[in-house]
Amino acid sequence: MTRQTSTPAQLAGDEAESLIAARLAAAGWTILGRNVRLGRDELDIVAIDPGPPRWLVVIEVRRRGRRDFGLAEETLDYRKRKALRRAVAALRDGGQLPDGTPLPPLPLRVDLVAVDLDAAGGLSVRHHRAIRP
Repeated sequence: MTRQTSTPAQLAGDEAESLIAARLAAAGWTILGRNVRLGRDELDIVAIDPGPPRWLVVIEVRRRGRRDFGLAEETLDYRKRKALRRAVAALRDGGQLPDGTPLPPLPLRVDLVAVDLDAAGGLSVRHHRAIRP
């Protein structure tokens, strides 16, 4: 989903989310939603990890174009963690996606996928499972 007006950083983030959603789908995951809005908060990807065991997973995608100021993981600051906790709680409490799609009765976890440019100019992707938001 591309915004009406996007900065280069937002476009790069959207591209990273598309890349990760495609990789997860290719690995057998079911993508239930992308850019899921819950009030003023947003979840990047909501998916089902085929396991075993199967999980309902909220995936936060963080991207960094340069390493001058640290890794992509380091951009998940306390404000973003608070918003992520709020959105995950709203999703869990609602029992469905905003479009009305019911959530499957699976345990819920939060993953972080970090995307950085590597030294050769390619992308480095790291998937951290079951983080504490």
